[in-house]
Amino acid sequence: MQSTTGSVFRVRGGNPISGRVRPQGNKNEALPLLAACLLTDEEVVLNNIPPIEDVLLMQEILRSLGATVEEVQSGQPTRIRVHAKNDPTGDLPAELATQLRGSVTLAGPMLARNGRVFMPRPGGDRIGRRRMDTHILALQALGANVKTFPDGYELHCEQLRGADILLDEASVTATENAVCAASLADGETIIRNAASEPHVQGLCRLLNSMGAKIEGIGSNILKINGVEKLKGAPHRIGPDYLEVGSFIALAAVTGGELLIEDADLENLRMIRLVFSRLGIETRAEGDALLVPADQNLDIVTDLGGAVPRIDDAPWPGFPADMTSVAVVTASQCNGTVLIHEKMFESRLFFTDRLISMGARIVLCDPHRALVMGPSPMTGAVVSSPDIRAGMAMLIAALCAQGESTIQNITQIDRGFSRIDERLRELGADITREN
Repeated sequence: MQSTTGSVFRVRGGNPISGRVRPQGNKNEALPLLAACLLTDEEVVLNNIPPIEDVLLMQEILRSLGATVEEVQSGQPTRIRVHAKNDPTGDLPAELATQLRGSVTLAGPMLARNGRVFMPRPGGDRIGRRRMDTHILALQALGANVKTFPDGYELHCEQLRGADILLDEASVTATENAVCAASLADGETIIRNAASEPHVQGLCRLLNSMGAKIEGIGSNILKINGVEKLKGAPHRIGPDYLEVGSFIALAAVTGGELLIEDADLENLRMIRLVFSRLGIETRAEGDALLVPADQNLDIVTDLGGAVPRIDDAPWPGFPADMTSVAVVTASQCNGTVLIHEKMFESRLFFTDRLISMGARIVLCDPHRALVMGPSPMTGAVVSSPDIRAGMAMLIAALCAQGESTIQNITQIDRGFSRIDERLRELGADITREN
């Protein structure tokens, strides 16, 4: 892992992004899988784990709790072995957990293994309020007692017991916490309004390989029959469909032809549908996805010529984490589209950086942006506020004329492994400088 503190990207736009690329493992699957390794005293082997900042930070948290984390294969793909032979010791380290939103997924495994956990308030992207209520309510339903403190939450229980739980929102991480805790609870648990994203499905498949009994994977109702003990198991993390979507946008707005290998086409159905409404064609070629060169980029209006809308939704809807990329992509397309980001009230504030580069965007309110394209972009000095906005600004810089400087690139490195090196291999003019 290279240090990114104080580093910037220098980008000269105008080069087509072309060639072949293989997406990294799914970051949002890797984090809860690492947490789930604490549910057993046997070894768990995780394949295709992305060597990115957030994942490496999660590994450090596991080590601080007494687990052994070893890299048994480096490069792409990366394989690691995790062994929590002894019960995790101590509280979650606040100095690490408060940097990482994904640290919240340790609550369910720690509670199930130890009967107690102190969970510091998690960190991560500053994109708006991110509720902890659903996590707490689900774990309380399973028998946890909860005390709230200014710096976090203390949970403890004598014995977790199965329950019929209706989540008040289809929260991904709350579903993951509840599934992990219920796997070792006494009796049957039903989780209704469960999240069903591919990374939730991946976690459930790992748990079943470890001996859990989970039914309904991929649906919004999960049934879990608790078991006394879980064992070790191997698991391969699926490709990161958010990175695939970012590469589709990169190729389309720069005019390049890109073949994305091992793309997991089944999980790209809505992303491909939304991009098609922006005039972007993609073609399946076996397990790969081809983005042809020189797209027409004509936005498809709604019936009667009405302005179309792209809005995010729980799976299988358009992922919230793709809305930033959709905004910058739409700015290079012919026509007008309304982007409606329903989940986080601060995510769209990054659009002022795009406007400074020449994009024609009206931020209607914290959740809606009207994008009118195409807008010629020019290089500028911008800063990355979060992972997804950072990638959006990188896309803007690569299709802009002139040089751009992107600051605070540690945000991009949190979610995308060696992105500058991989983009150079595809024709980008990008350097990392201190």
